[in-house]
Amino acid sequence: MTGPPVIRHAVRTDLADVVALAAEHAAYERAAPPAADLEARLADALSGPHPSRLRCLVAELPGGELAGYATCSTAFDTWQGRDYLQLDCLYLRAEHRGLGLGALLVEAVIAEGKALGVAEMQWNTPDWNAGAIRFYDRFGATRKDKKRFTLALEQGGRG
Repeated sequence: MTGPPVIRHAVRTDLADVVALAAEHAAYERAAPPAADLEARLADALSGPHPSRLRCLVAELPGGELAGYATCSTAFDTWQGRDYLQLDCLYLRAEHRGLGLGALLVEAVIAEGKALGVAEMQWNTPDWNAGAIRFYDRFGATRKDKKRFTLALEQGGRG
């Protein structure tokens, strides 16, 4: 099969591949691996009681292989008093970078935000990821120097 890559919403049958991509993404960012039951959690987030909570887009190559993914959801900006789109993950396998797929994924996420009626998109990237920073700069994005903190609540948050 030939033709251009397709950016589309993930479906249930894509989730095993999305989980594999997420594991590669976590390793790339030097983070802990995804939850063991991530596929079920994603399925619930995409089609459970709050289906708009998560949007997952995939970059599908001719032949059906998934080259990458992007996930996003809305969040609330207290200072602006409005929702924004939070781009949580954007990842392409190394062999598919530099081919324009990342830009197609970002453009698809931007379209999601516009369809939702939000005025802004926000995201984070590790400060050591110079390639990603250059990529995002090309979109005209501005940076805010902040540190992102996480606190595990499932184990009580302390200790």
